[in-house]
Amino acid sequence: MKKLYFGYISSFQGLSTEVWWLALISLINRAGTMVIPFLSLYLTQSLNFTLADVGWIMSFFGLGSVIGSWIGGKLTDKIGYHKIMAFSLLASALFFVLLQFLNSFWGVCLGIFFVMLVADMFRPAVFVALSAYSKPENKTRSVSLIRLAINLGFSAGPAIGGLIITNLSYGGLFWVDGITCLLAGFLLLKVLNPKKARVLDEVKNDSPTSAYSDFSYWIFFVAMIIFGFIFMQYFSTIPLFYKEIFALTEDEIGLLLALNGLLVFTFEMPLVQYFEKKSWTSLSSVIFGLTLTLLSFLVLNLYSWIGILLVGMVLMSFGEMLVFPFSNAFALNRAKRGNQGEYLALYSIAFSFSHILGHNSGFHLIDVFGFEFTWYFMVALGIVGCLLLAYLKRRISIPGN
Repeated sequence: MKKLYFGYISSFQGLSTEVWWLALISLINRAGTMVIPFLSLYLTQSLNFTLADVGWIMSFFGLGSVIGSWIGGKLTDKIGYHKIMAFSLLASALFFVLLQFLNSFWGVCLGIFFVMLVADMFRPAVFVALSAYSKPENKTRSVSLIRLAINLGFSAGPAIGGLIITNLSYGGLFWVDGITCLLAGFLLLKVLNPKKARVLDEVKNDSPTSAYSDFSYWIFFVAMIIFGFIFMQYFSTIPLFYKEIFALTEDEIGLLLALNGLLVFTFEMPLVQYFEKKSWTSLSSVIFGLTLTLLSFLVLNLYSWIGILLVGMVLMSFGEMLVFPFSNAFALNRAKRGNQGEYLALYSIAFSFSHILGHNSGFHLIDVFGFEFTWYFMVALGIVGCLLLAYLKRRISIPGN
C-alpha cells in the first residue's frame, strides 16, 4: 500500500509551477461553467422551448464551439496564448451574465453561440501555454493534470449548480458562472504574467507550415472525430440503454457515470506515467486506448448479465485515460512543425464536431435500428479509427511525413 501511495505521488512530481497554476485556473473555469449541464432543463422549464427548439439551440452551441476554437487558434499564433486566455475568461464572464436576459428563440440561439465562441477560444490557447510551460518529457503528464482539474470541475460544477438553482433560481446560476470566469481571468493575469512565468519549451520556427496542409495531421483529425463520436455515447445514448434495457434508476445511472470520474481521478496520472516509461509511441498508446473503448461497446452485446455494465464502464474509462493524454501529446509535438495555434485548434475542433454529430446520430441509430446494431456500429467505427491511426503511425515513420 505504501509503495502504491508513493508511486501515485511520484506521478505528479516534476511538473512546473506554471502548469499547476493552469490546472487551478482550468478547475475554477470548468466548475464555473455549471450552467451547461442544466441548459436543456433551463430552456424547456424556464423558457418553455420545445425539444425541437432545444435541438437547434444545441446546434448553435456546437457551432460556436467549432468557430471559437478556430478563431482562438488563429489569434494565439498572431498575438500569443496569454492574451487569448485572459480575453476568453473575462469576456465569458460578461457573456454568461448577459445570457440570462435573453428569452426569444433567436436571441438564445445567438447568445449561446457567442458564449461558446468566446469560451472555447480558451482551448487551443491553453494547450499552447501548456506546451510552453512544460519540459518535453513532462508534456503528457501535464495534459493529464489539466484533464484531472477539468474532471474535478465538471464533477463539482453540477452538484453546486443544483444547490444554486434550488436556492437562487437559474438566474443565480448565470451570475455564479460569470463570477467564477472572472475569478479565473484575474488569477491568470496575477500568477501567469508572461514577463515572469518560466517558458520551458519555446518553439521557434522560422518557416512554419500550416496545419491545414499537413495531410498526416488530417488523418489524425479524422481519427479523433471517430473516437469522440464513440466516446460521446457514454453521456447521451448509454444512459438511455441503462434505463430501457436494464431498468436502472437515475441514482444507479448517476453512480455508474460517477465511477468514470473516480477511475480517471485515481488512475490516469499513474497510468500515463507507466505508459510513458514503455518504448511505445504516443500513437501506439492512443490505438490501445481506442481498442479498449470499442471493446466497452462490444461486451454490451455479448452478455446480458447486469455486471457487464460495470465492465463496459471500466474499459471505456481506461481507454479514455490513454486516448486523451497521448493524443494531446501527439498534437503538441506535431504542432512544433508549424503554427501551434492552428494545430491545437484543429485538435479541439475534432471533439467539437464529435459533440455536434455524436449525440444526435447515436439517438437516430437507436431509434431506427436499436441498441444492438448501434453498439456494433460503434465497434466497427472504432476499428476504422484504429486502422487510420495504424496507417498514420506507419506514414510518419517515413521522413518528411
